[in-house]
Amino acid sequence: MDQDRLQPRALTPIIQGGMGVAISDWRLARSVAEEGYTGIVSGTGVALVFIARLQRGDPGGHVRRSLARFPDPSITEMVLERYFVEGGIGEGERHRRPLMWSLKPKHELVALTVVANFVEVDLARSNVDGPVPGPVGINLLEKIQLPHMASLYGAMLAGVDVVIMGAGMPTQIPGILDRLATHQPVRYRLDVVGPAREDGADDELLFDPSISFPELVAHGPLKRPAFLPIISSNILATAMVKRASGPVQGFVVEAPTAGGHNAPPRGKMQLDERGEPIYGKRDVVDLERLQDIGLPFWMAGGYGRKGGLAAARALGAAGIQVGTAFAFCTQSGMATDVRRQVLHQALDGAVRVRTAPAVSPTGYPFKVVEADGSLSDMGVYAKRQRVCDLGFLRTLYRTPKGSVGFRCPAEPAKAFLAKGGTEEEMEGRVCLCNALEATAGFAQLRAEGEREPPVVTAGDALADLSELVPADTEDGEYSAADVIAWLLEDVQE
Repeated sequence: MDQDRLQPRALTPIIQGGMGVAISDWRLARSVAEEGYTGIVSGTGVALVFIARLQRGDPGGHVRRSLARFPDPSITEMVLERYFVEGGIGEGERHRRPLMWSLKPKHELVALTVVANFVEVDLARSNVDGPVPGPVGINLLEKIQLPHMASLYGAMLAGVDVVIMGAGMPTQIPGILDRLATHQPVRYRLDVVGPAREDGADDELLFDPSISFPELVAHGPLKRPAFLPIISSNILATAMVKRASGPVQGFVVEAPTAGGHNAPPRGKMQLDERGEPIYGKRDVVDLERLQDIGLPFWMAGGYGRKGGLAAARALGAAGIQVGTAFAFCTQSGMATDVRRQVLHQALDGAVRVRTAPAVSPTGYPFKVVEADGSLSDMGVYAKRQRVCDLGFLRTLYRTPKGSVGFRCPAEPAKAFLAKGGTEEEMEGRVCLCNALEATAGFAQLRAEGEREPPVVTAGDALADLSELVPADTEDGEYSAADVIAWLLEDVQE
């Protein structure tokens, strides 16, 4: 296979965005792929959602049917024994969670991550009639580095077609995909804040399928998926091509109007009168220069509306990536009550999306929908007790003794300050790990009897959804197929 070009199966004009924790779940991705376009599952926190589904009794038996297709029965048995609850846990019971990731993760956690990603992709790629006609991909955040290799391996075992990654510079991923396709050992160089190691070596995590998963290796080579990094500037695109450890097949070009994490403005951070980052001409991608690289690209942020596909193609793009419109359709993984509340606000013209510079523990600006009962409500935010029991967005830092520690500005204040953090860094931070899991309907129950509150993210196009909802629909519901039909209006294929 010529890896310098996209696989034909991955080349569709519409790519559904990989959103949140399980907002882009297997149901949404499959619905898009059933229409012949690219459905994307979110790989962020997918192991948590996977075991939560099992603890809720696996309604419909979907997870267990996919587990029966996993090529190592011993892992399947381990997962079912530890997490499956016949009939589901009670309303007042907490979800059992795995250990947090570390530099020396337990085999159980690695195996759980592999199988969870396998199941999510496998369910998206299959329906009752067999494989879906469209490609299926997975979206990961570069910032969440520790689970990367296990996540990719699990997705590749399920035949994933595309890998999309943003929130950083994922230059190591292409080479890792190359090697995982033949089950070779891989290493991930980790970002650690603070001075370098005294011995000059990198801090790395090792993943060796032949040692950890010999039963999986015996099944032969895997398909190497296409890789599309998310970029916000020409500099990043050029750097990815030059510095990547393997071939890159294209780009997703994301503007600051997109939901979720946004790239910070280039240069010194400046805020407007509403406290939002100010983006300028330096933050606009020069598409003519991008075309000179010679790889296809998809426009994201502001193109997920009627006429957006035609506009993107006129600029030389292969197509568009669309998030917000899919995030609020009926197949979305967002909790139904949360989705309907925000959608009705949008239909009433009473919705506001704010680009918050200090909400995400990553330090990246993060789009927040102002919604009652969510963490955008200062009363809800102030009431929540700080806790860090998932730890995906923790920062790795060098301790005074030279070892690697973990800290997060959304964790309990005493712990964060003891690790060298500052009060300024903590101000306004939200535990996105727990909040986004709650948004997908898997809120953890706390000792006080309260459940974790959600946080909702969307792009600026949220206000445009009134154009999409059918006029004869009383409840404002619409499907993934409706989104695609809307996007394709007046488009000449």
